[in-house]
Order: sequence, then structure tokens, then C-alpha cells
Amino acid sequence: MISIDGSFGEGGGQVLRTSLALAAITGQSLHIYNVRAGRAKPGLQAQHLTSVRAAAAICGAQLEGDTLNSQSLVFRPTRPSQAGDYIFDVTKARASGSAGATTLVLQTVLLPLALAPSGGQSRITLRGGTHAPFSPPFPYIKHVFLPTLWKMGLRAEVELTRYGWYPAGGGEIIAKVRANGELAPTVLTERGELRQVWGTAAVSNLPSHIAQRMANRAVNVLKGADIAARMEASHVEATGPGAGIFLCAEYEHGAAGFTAYGRKGLPSEQVAGMACDDLLAHHQSDAAADPHLADQLVLPAALSAARGTSHWTTSCITQHLLTNAWVVHHFLDVPIRITGNQGEPGQIVIGEP
Repeated sequence: MISIDGSFGEGGGQVLRTSLALAAITGQSLHIYNVRAGRAKPGLQAQHLTSVRAAAAICGAQLEGDTLNSQSLVFRPTRPSQAGDYIFDVTKARASGSAGATTLVLQTVLLPLALAPSGGQSRITLRGGTHAPFSPPFPYIKHVFLPTLWKMGLRAEVELTRYGWYPAGGGEIIAKVRANGELAPTVLTERGELRQVWGTAAVSNLPSHIAQRMANRAVNVLKGADIAARMEASHVEATGPGAGIFLCAEYEHGAAGFTAYGRKGLPSEQVAGMACDDLLAHHQSDAAADPHLADQLVLPAALSAARGTSHWTTSCITQHLLTNAWVVHHFLDVPIRITGNQGEPGQIVIGEP
């Protein structure tokens, strides 16, 4: 049994999700202790418990400690991951409901289902939060993460059927994943020319002018940096109130995504400015992968290392990136080299040079 200290590095859900995915893929039993010890509310919260049970469902894992707030988990796969029709509802993990991130649940089971040895196609219905802080929003998954993995041979597509903002949740995503058994390495060191920047500003159960103000501000801020942006402002249906902006920078060899959310007392223009600042910091670095994509590539690159070396540059080395690499080393004997300091641009090489 592989034993993982959940307090290592960022000490949050990243340790859990990567460990679950690798346990499901390799068939190795797993014990995680100090689960999310680095967080204000340690232990398994609703989205983490849903990820645990989702991973267990696809590989028939036996569980110990799969309860809310548990800081110790045992996960024993009983068979290889299998394609199928699955429904994972974060709102059911807690009696009062939850807006936990559906996208993080998807990332837990995506690679195990894509590499399912029996093949086949999976249809995954995920309910809960689709646009929540500290997680990739739906448009990031659709326009940045999955297109990057598509180039590595992973065949998946997603559809948003209903928005789910924090804290009300109530959103739904449908994902379809086709198992093809293997992944190819990736090289993302040169991003090429900037082709376009586009974005969406959306609100639910709030005045529509809030979305328009976010969109207008983004256009003006980026224009000041000599970047033309195409923005859409919309009022969307959702269970509760919410506001947010997503920006996508499409380069010749890939895309980068940046998000910010509104909250009470925070002006719309400031929300847009936060997303623009992140985009401009990335753009000015000349790196290929944004900070979130950089850490999300670690696992698929490690799983494809037998077929070649993956290499990418990032505008910021994050604690998530370093933590992911540490977890992977517990399961896979794959060289991982990260050059650069945390908080600064750097490069990642996975596999033999």
C-alpha cells in the first residue's frame, strides 16, 4: 500500500485527487493521512468526498474513511477502471448541499477512464459547482485543458447544461470520454504568436449591467496593453446569484485561460481587472503554459513517459505543480525535472532527456 502525507506541499485537495487518479490507473492500494491538513477546514469536504467515491466507482475500490471531515482515507482498487455511464453529484455529499467544483471531480476520473484497458466510451454527469473559486471553471476545461490533452491523444468533450456558482451550486456538466489506452508526450515550449483574445462575462440573478461592465473593463484594460479582445456579456440561468469573467488567450501552439469572480462589495471593474492582470503577467513572460495548465500537465505527461519526453515552459511555478510532481513520484518511476523558483517562470521536463 502506498502511503501519502496529505499535508505535504500545498496540503490541499491536489494531493488527494492526483493520488486517487494514480491509484485507479495503477491498481495500487492507497492510504492518505493528514488529508487537507493545510486548509482552514481540513479533511474531506463535499467535493473531495465526491471525488473519492467517483474514483472508487470506476475501479470498484474498497473504501475506509470516506466520510465528511475525515483526515484519513484507505482506497483499495479491486479491478481496472471501466468505461460506463456515471453520475457524480457533489450536492449529495452533504445534507445541506454543496457548490463543490464538478471540474475537479472530472479531473480525478478523466485519465483513469481515458486509459481504461477495456476501452469504450464513458458518459459522466457531474452536478454541483461549475464556476467556483480555487478550481478551473467550465470554460477553462473546455477551451484550455482538454484541447491540450487532445494533442496528447486523450479524446474527451464537455457540455455545460447549467451554471452553478458558489455558494448555491446547482450546475451540471456532461462529459464524454473515449478510452484509447495510451497517451503521447507533449512539447509546449514555444507558444507562437498571439492569435486572439476572447472572453465571457456572465451573471445570474443579478442586474445584467454587471456583466457588461466587466466586459467593457476587460476590453479597455487589454487595449491599453495593445491587445484587442472580443468580449461577450450575458445573463445566464442558475440556481443562485453569481458573477464572473473568463479570458482566453489563443496562441499559435496553445491557449491560456484566466478567471475572476465577483463578490459582494467588489466592483465589477475590479473583477475584470484581476483577470486581465493575470493574463498580462502570463503574456509578458513568453512562456507557453499558464500556471494552472503547468501543474495539470504533470500527470498525463508522467503517464506518457514510456513513449517519450514531455517538456513545457510556464509563466509561474506554483506549489500545486511541485506538489503534483511529489505525488507522482510515489506511484511512477519517472524522471521529473522542474527548473526555476516557485513564483517565477520555469520549465518542466518529464521522462528521459
